[in-house]
Amino acid sequence: MNLAPILSETLDAATKGYPLSSLALPISAIGAQRWSLLAGDLPLPLAVIRDSALAHNHAWMRDFTASTGVLLAPHGKTTMAPQIFAQQLAAGAWGITVANVQQLGICVRFGVRRVIMANQLLGAAEVGAVIRLQEAHPDLEFHFLIDSLAQLASIENLAASAGANSFARVQPMSRKLTALVELGVPGGRTGARTFDEALDVARAVAASSIVALSGLECYEGLQVTGDSGRDEIVVAGLMQRVHDVALACDREGLFAGPTIILTAGGSAAFDIVARDLPMQLSKPVVTILRSGCYVTHDSGFYNRMLEGVKARSGAAWQARPGLQPALEVWSRVQSCPEPGLALLTMGKRDASFDLEMPIVNKRYRPGTDTAPQPVPASWKIANMNDQHAYLRFPVDGDAAPHVGDLVGCGISHPCTTFDKWRALFTVDDDYRVTGAIRTFF
Repeated sequence: MNLAPILSETLDAATKGYPLSSLALPISAIGAQRWSLLAGDLPLPLAVIRDSALAHNHAWMRDFTASTGVLLAPHGKTTMAPQIFAQQLAAGAWGITVANVQQLGICVRFGVRRVIMANQLLGAAEVGAVIRLQEAHPDLEFHFLIDSLAQLASIENLAASAGANSFARVQPMSRKLTALVELGVPGGRTGARTFDEALDVARAVAASSIVALSGLECYEGLQVTGDSGRDEIVVAGLMQRVHDVALACDREGLFAGPTIILTAGGSAAFDIVARDLPMQLSKPVVTILRSGCYVTHDSGFYNRMLEGVKARSGAAWQARPGLQPALEVWSRVQSCPEPGLALLTMGKRDASFDLEMPIVNKRYRPGTDTAPQPVPASWKIANMNDQHAYLRFPVDGDAAPHVGDLVGCGISHPCTTFDKWRALFTVDDDYRVTGAIRTFF
């Protein structure tokens, strides 16, 4: 990947979290400054990524996919950080998953050449952009989702007018677009609901002069509850539906490429997908997980889901340390206006709150502590406003936050913390800054 444009990009005090009195610096020079979060070199709130946990998570998922024989195209929407994409690819990822064409453009711009868009392709601007990217980058392998005849007709009509001004193109397409038929579930999101619907779409794609059928896709994540027994039944059932459609498509010779892609796998039950999705067909089958949140993990929802993954994966994985929370948001106690309540200098603009409130796990008292200290389990974020968090704690305990304390929080669902920061600093285990990660939301 070509990260030089990012590393040469300049950050300054207009960037949230950047030292207020420091001169502008290229991202490549930030690690050399050795700024310290604990020494007060950076304004709070501040989102940081711990280098040691990030490296551990890369290795963990590399080993997991290698042991199960599946490939990984981590969902880029989690971080939208090409620097992290490069780390994931270096750790063995097959490619990157995206959610829309803008995210595809970011991947291609910085050198990713295998991309799955886990979403439908629609719209003149979007179809035109994909055609232009494919023509400009012959080495780009791109797959999008399709779940209806109406969507296919729309793409064919738009591509047929590829020479029109809306696409700013004059040459015909040199190769077909490639699509994965999506299988959905009743009451869920997108995806063909029945076997017959999925097979009808697959047949139409196979007959298209514009789109080729490269495989099948589904997403099990919204069905996962954390009840391991139930999750096994539900997810395994969805994988069987994929198998049934894949066998039918294979018998009719609908798959166009030299391999057949089968892909699924969010971040909550990827072990079941890795176990049940692989299958044998007349062509080599490439099984691809799309888990994204593993890379920084979290301290809430996915941390709980990981216990089920480990329990279902056998004794070796149960004994092995799991994924580690790498993403933290630090803030300061700005007020203790009444017993049992402290206000922190972070809010909904800084940390995830869509699944649950941030999880308080560390405190550092300048002038007293030599390192961050664990906090009582009774410390809870009860609510957040745009710029404030309400930290509740027992009034009868000796341990209580003080005005000026630094408070470190884990988060639940990393995706909706990353999108709140233009840049996140990476830190070592002493919370000294080692670099900066640029996001592209």
